[in-house]
Amino acid sequence: MAHPREGIRLRHSTLTSSHSFWTRGLHSVTRGGAVLATGLPEALEVRASTSLRGLVISLSGILLLYILLLRFYWERRLPAEAEIWFGSVYTVLFVMLGVSCVFSAVLRFSRLKPAVSLALGQLYQVVLCFCVSYTDIISGPGGSTPGGGFSFAAVLIVLFPLFVPSTLSRTVAVALASAMTGPATLLFHRMATGLPMPAVPDMVDWYLGNFIVVALVVRTAKIINSLSRAESTARRMGSYSLQKKLGHGGMGEVWCASHELLRRRAAIKLIQPDVLGTGGTESLQERFEREAQATAELHSPHSIQLYDFGLAGDGSFYYVMELLDGLSGKDLVKRYGPLRAPRVVHLMRQACDSLWDAHQSGLIHRDVKPANMFICRYGHSTDFVKVLDFGLVKRRSGSEVTLTGDQVITGTPAFMAPEAALGGAIDARTDIYSLGCVAYWLLTGQLVFDREQPMQMAVAHIQNEPPRPSTRTELPIPADLEDVVLKCLAKEPGDRYQTVRELDEALAACGCAGEWTETEAGEWWQTHRPAGVGAPKDSRA
Repeated sequence: MAHPREGIRLRHSTLTSSHSFWTRGLHSVTRGGAVLATGLPEALEVRASTSLRGLVISLSGILLLYILLLRFYWERRLPAEAEIWFGSVYTVLFVMLGVSCVFSAVLRFSRLKPAVSLALGQLYQVVLCFCVSYTDIISGPGGSTPGGGFSFAAVLIVLFPLFVPSTLSRTVAVALASAMTGPATLLFHRMATGLPMPAVPDMVDWYLGNFIVVALVVRTAKIINSLSRAESTARRMGSYSLQKKLGHGGMGEVWCASHELLRRRAAIKLIQPDVLGTGGTESLQERFEREAQATAELHSPHSIQLYDFGLAGDGSFYYVMELLDGLSGKDLVKRYGPLRAPRVVHLMRQACDSLWDAHQSGLIHRDVKPANMFICRYGHSTDFVKVLDFGLVKRRSGSEVTLTGDQVITGTPAFMAPEAALGGAIDARTDIYSLGCVAYWLLTGQLVFDREQPMQMAVAHIQNEPPRPSTRTELPIPADLEDVVLKCLAKEPGDRYQTVRELDEALAACGCAGEWTETEAGEWWQTHRPAGVGAPKDSRA
């Protein structure tokens, strides 16, 4: 900002003239979503809203520093006659600081849509320019005329479009409204004080700079919109545009995405070809397409729903799946500790439903683990299980093409059946062993065999007998449920349950089955995971 002796030149336009503009804009946001608000892809709106929050925090810090400098440095160096406008300037500055702090808190703690945040950011720009323009006047010569020198309003007019992108027409309209704040506040001040309006040449001299920078804003907005759309095109998978990364694993990355036309949010998993084993690109693509189509045919409500799949421009394969609001079995136990036995039975039976459907279609999951067992809200249901990551599925028939190569050993060592670790033949009983490991984790919060190295874990699964779950936790575990888990963990496939249907029946026969009710589940979620809290961070597919 300029030195007070020269005037704190800042500017704005009448809010009444732009009221209908903002009313229509915000109404369109509420009614039509993000596109009507900015005209930009939703992914870019999300990133821009984050940048806007950083800008508001920075401006709050600048205002606070300016107030401190004015109070403890410049005020002491100015002549006594300048004290007449100190009170008014402090009032305006504290209004600006208060508005900035409140807006920063709204952006941080409210759950506004990114488009709404950006629309409010443009309104915030006009309000700041109004305050700056008014300060220009009351700190100028005689307390009624803008002082000479540089105006901070011009900086705001140029700065905001870099952080709050929008359509070209709206960006220009907001920039013009901000530039008009200078003449508008001067008119307001002269009418309030009864002073005559200055000559037109003087007003042109005071405010022409603000309108010149509007031309710069037009050019800047065109460049930003062009680059933004080019980036959005590069981040598109079919009809979906990538928004933000949700996580990554051994098979690839998971991204939050949005359908270009339907505005339906989804999760996209990118799989690099090198994780699928050897073979030419055509062979890998055929392998990927065959298994994607098989996964899409699964009918269990507890299997992740596949929307689309395809081949990206960089050669990576991608799945488009439903986006879920909840957390994995791994994170559930890490955050809240081991689960009660009735709840474990409730969750495991849902996982059995998913795998039974897959096995009936001839698909073996091969990577059943807590991280791939997602507990979520689903419609009006809570504690609803979705089995994820069918990306490693293998057909039981050796004649069928599989997603992973025949010479590739896949899975997670901590939850891998002995025959899988040895590279032997696998079938439905391999998944049943992994289900036993998952149940063990949910009941105790411990791995069946806790070793430092993956190879040591695999060897333990092959050679060692698992300790009884009841010895690994302080929570009570009914003997019948413990026996079910240990039977799943039998070394020989023939000693386990032969189908997940048999496992489901055994779980249903446990004395604690049915004790975990939908009411209890709803109360737990309301207490620990209220609707909407943590969803963006924990949602995934």
